[in-house]
Amino acid sequence: QVQLVESGGGSVQAGGSLKLSCVASGYTYGTRCTGWFRQAPGKVRERVAAISTGGRYTSYADSVAGRFTISQDSAKDTVYLQMNSLKPEDSAMYYCAADKRTWPVCFQTTMAYWGQGTQVTVSS
Repeated sequence: QVQLVESGGGSVQAGGSLKLSCVASGYTYGTRCTGWFRQAPGKVRERVAAISTGGRYTSYADSVAGRFTISQDSAKDTVYLQMNSLKPEDSAMYYCAADKRTWPVCFQTTMAYWGQGTQVTVSS
């Protein structure tokens, strides 16, 4: 089992920045990728970004490309999501997820391990 804990959410004004962190623990050996997802009330969950373990591959939703950056610190078993130029439509609960299948399958279907989420609220 892999446990994931997100942090870094909060409230910010439009145009501001936040950096989310996702710390993995447990049996993390074999994890192939980690992704960030978000879900706003009444909306479908959306994949925001994903990164392969080692950082060779990344993927972004069109809605965040150029504004968000996913990165990782393997020594700390931590994946980050730097969010810049935030918009009110970025407001949502943000979840970290991980999977042990190969890239890109690991994030194209439902990922195996999920955190509890961290709330991001962007005001206009």
